[in-house]
Amino acid sequence: MDRIAVLIPCYNESQTIAKVVSDFAAALPEAAIYVYDNNSKDGTDVIAKEAGAIVRYERKQGKGNVIRAMFRDIDAECYLMIDGDDTYPAEHAREIADKVLNEGADMVIGDRLSSTYFTENKRMFHNSGNVLVRKLVNTFFKGNVTDIMTGYRGFSTLFVKSFPVLSMGFEIETEMTIHALDKNMHLATIPVGYRDRPEGSVSKLNTFSDGFKVLKTIGVLFKDYKPLTFFGGIALVLALITLGLFIPILVTYIQTLFVPHILTLIATGFIAIASMLSLTCGLILNSLSKKTRQDFEVKLNMLTKLYR
Repeated sequence: MDRIAVLIPCYNESQTIAKVVSDFAAALPEAAIYVYDNNSKDGTDVIAKEAGAIVRYERKQGKGNVIRAMFRDIDAECYLMIDGDDTYPAEHAREIADKVLNEGADMVIGDRLSSTYFTENKRMFHNSGNVLVRKLVNTFFKGNVTDIMTGYRGFSTLFVKSFPVLSMGFEIETEMTIHALDKNMHLATIPVGYRDRPEGSVSKLNTFSDGFKVLKTIGVLFKDYKPLTFFGGIALVLALITLGLFIPILVTYIQTLFVPHILTLIATGFIAIASMLSLTCGLILNSLSKKTRQDFEVKLNMLTKLYR
């Protein structure tokens, strides 16, 4: 088992990968540096190997698929995840590792948004998108995370070996953060510098398609992790619609003993049934979610005995 493993998922990062590997090797000389090549066509793997990294391959395209392979394959006491585009300085690596190894953090978030991100990032809508994602996650999951989508993170063994990777692409960072909040894991935050990609280096993140996937992930995980709130909210909206439609009919009936708008009354009945069904689904799924959390705690206890 490695003491510290630096994980670098890569796709066509030949321009920057050598510098990233050498910078983190200098910052953490005792660390094993792994580069997982995700079907690069520009010789990223060869350059990384020449720079001293341990190069492995993941053929399923997408950052989430790469992270899944890394977490399964590598055993370490501390994991440091970093992008291969040289946007994050290595000077924070030791502090992040110490948070995991010496202070018991399960996930350390390298917070770009509190430092230079808004001035360095030049891609349209990325700044507002990051703020929107942060507000949604913190609102839905009662968190206080300052940077949801950062690619600079540290992890404990317990987090890595208990985290079920479901996302295939860039939404993986959002999934990690929500999982940590839902499972009440120990989160720590360190402000880190951020610099824009060097000229000629191209981001693989599509602003709109990947942004939509991130928002979809938040919605799906909110439904999965907080089903009573999700389905209860739907039930409440349907109940209010039911009342809004039914009360005028009831008032008219009391005054005239005549039921107007029969079709509206029938539709109101179906909406009321849908409201009750939604609430029932929320209650059932909430019980299942609670059982899942209990099983997760048992799994953590088993992993603690195994890795500590």
